[in-house]
Amino acid sequence: MSSTRVGRGGRAAMVAAALVVAAGCSDGTPTGSGTSVPTSAPTAGGSVPGGAGAVKLTVDSTVATGIEVPWGLAFLPDSTALVAERDSGKIKRVSGGQVSEVGTVDGVESSSEGGLLGLAVDPGYPGKPYIYAYYSGGDDNRIARITYRDGKLSEQQVILEGIPAAAIHNGGRLRFGPDGFLYAGTGDGSDRPTSQDDNSLGGKILRITTDGKAAPGNPDGRVWISKGHRNVQGLAFDGDQLYAAEFGQNTWDELNAITPGTNYGWPAAEGISQLDGMTDPIAQWRTADASPSGIAFAKGHVFMASLRGERLWAIPVAGGKRTGEPQAFFTNQYGRLRTVEAAPDGSLWLTTSNTDGRGDSRDGDDRILHVTLGS
Repeated sequence: MSSTRVGRGGRAAMVAAALVVAAGCSDGTPTGSGTSVPTSAPTAGGSVPGGAGAVKLTVDSTVATGIEVPWGLAFLPDSTALVAERDSGKIKRVSGGQVSEVGTVDGVESSSEGGLLGLAVDPGYPGKPYIYAYYSGGDDNRIARITYRDGKLSEQQVILEGIPAAAIHNGGRLRFGPDGFLYAGTGDGSDRPTSQDDNSLGGKILRITTDGKAAPGNPDGRVWISKGHRNVQGLAFDGDQLYAAEFGQNTWDELNAITPGTNYGWPAAEGISQLDGMTDPIAQWRTADASPSGIAFAKGHVFMASLRGERLWAIPVAGGKRTGEPQAFFTNQYGRLRTVEAAPDGSLWLTTSNTDGRGDSRDGDDRILHVTLGS
């Protein structure tokens, strides 16, 4: 089994440090309040103004229930989906409202925010019968390629390791880009300087081949394409334009438009700071109103699932710029919202995260909601 190792020094210190900063904004209980964007949009559905025109969101059904701490979600070509359970390390298949287990990722060690996180399906599937999983393995976070054939997992191979790990700030989202390369959002592993350390994979957005190598065209041939991130758990593409959602510390959560080679400021900057040599987000929120995890792009909007904020944000964008005011949907209706994905039928699938130890679990939690988009 081949793998790529990138500096792993100081992992024990990172885990210890996580206990010190846990009161700040992870995906749980940040201390900020208020917001820099409107929060008065309808909670059960409605229209969102923006440069791309209005969009209407409605939760019309529940796709599945009884999933424990769902995190990653990825669609297969047959429109069924694979879902990662963070704490159990299991991957479930959702088809026709039925949930079945397809296997367990080896080596997963869960923590407050660590465990089995992002999932992605090879764009060449089923000819290339692989899925990719981002998971916490104790000393570090890793990305593995796993064969998925005949409804079962097999032949797990670590393709990249050495991503900083701690009880919090593990990042974890995976997304294939239109260029066919795999993108990963990482966290600073509760050690702030890693975000600016060019030799660390912490606080970065990675762009790699399916063998875990630096993708052609990466700045300076590195594995990562951007730095200065605190904790990236959301990635989404509009054509070639990549957007990333990022947890702030105590004040501002962010949505960034990603340009390769750019420094997004953490830990010197949190939110819009106008610091020389650092790029500001295109939108920011008080941490009490967001604590963002997954994002998806559809109908000219980035949709952003919020944990502490317990709402789905819709942000109109075009060409890496915000074209209107973000609006909130479903506020306080379904609890903590972790992942949102654009489904093959044009809907959104939206997962709750009320069984993660930080929410109030309800009957049927956690669940996947089916959200229709109209105009």
